[in-house]
Amino acid sequence: MSWEKIVPLVLEGLGETLYMTLPSTLLSYLVGMPLGILLVVTAPDGIRPRPAFNAALGVAINFLRSIPFIILLAMLFPVTRAIMGRAIGTQAIIFPLVISAFPYVARMVEGSIREVDRGVIEAAQSLASSDLQIIGKVMIPEALPSLLNGAAIVMVTILGYTAMASAAGGGGLGAIAITKGLNLRRMDVMYTAAIALVFLVQLITLFGNRVTKKLDHRKR
Repeated sequence: MSWEKIVPLVLEGLGETLYMTLPSTLLSYLVGMPLGILLVVTAPDGIRPRPAFNAALGVAINFLRSIPFIILLAMLFPVTRAIMGRAIGTQAIIFPLVISAFPYVARMVEGSIREVDRGVIEAAQSLASSDLQIIGKVMIPEALPSLLNGAAIVMVTILGYTAMASAAGGGGLGAIAITKGLNLRRMDVMYTAAIALVFLVQLITLFGNRVTKKLDHRKR
């Protein structure tokens, strides 16, 4: 295969990879971030302790996190078909990506918010701030650098999942590397797609690190 054909093929795969990765990351945070906040708020040392609820939520999140993506992908075929209209394909794969990623997001958010100085939270409580004010004006702003760094890590993780999604008919660079590269013994296609994936990961990581350093007032 000539480079005139490889380059457009890889660019198409890059577009499909971003099509799966970006919406999946956003939707994962829409579900996972509130859950992560709940894990912190309802912890025994949280601002609104609910030990039983916290333990149950933690078990549910850990259960979903423990299922490998490729197995979860197969388990969700009937649900994916019911929600997305089909179980395979680039668009359909977004649903299992979200289900697999949001528990990871919840734990990432929990870890980021737990880094917030307890004294800052106690100061807000002494000023009679409501729980929502403490969450929205103290916890999230103080944890923002760590949250953004975590978002970059989550995006890279989902990006890796898209490569495995080729097993369910998903497109993207992973599918090109496997189906049109490895399976057809086209090593030039496989390596080009793999290099494009590495470049995309490095770009996301670099952007995340720069934004984190710019917003992290603790290091100034």
